[in-house]
Amino acid sequence: MTTETYTPPNLIAGDYPLVTEPEVIASGQNLAKGALLGRVTASGKLALSASGASDGSETPIAVLTSALDTSGGDIEAPVYKTGIFHYSGLQVGSGWTKASLRAKLDLAPLFAV
Repeated sequence: MTTETYTPPNLIAGDYPLVTEPEVIASGQNLAKGALLGRVTASGKLALSASGASDGSETPIAVLTSALDTSGGDIEAPVYKTGIFHYSGLQVGSGWTKASLRAKLDLAPLFAV
């Protein structure tokens, strides 16, 4: 008997309404579609969310709708503010696991399954 792992083909995992809004993504990042983002308190800009951060970005609030390279400076781009997403399709910062992310998002309109 062989065991295989199922990897969903896309980012979106359910029928929960998707709401997108433009947000400023902080410079110096090379982000994949599905990057989980938090807001840096000092600048108000979004950055890849890492669970151990202490600048505000440790609280995920959005998911990037498409890949983005901000090495040349800040960029305004659309992000998902609500939705149900496959965890395997998310780009998450250091420290996040599927279980810890699900616990954190219980209070937000973002879901990882």
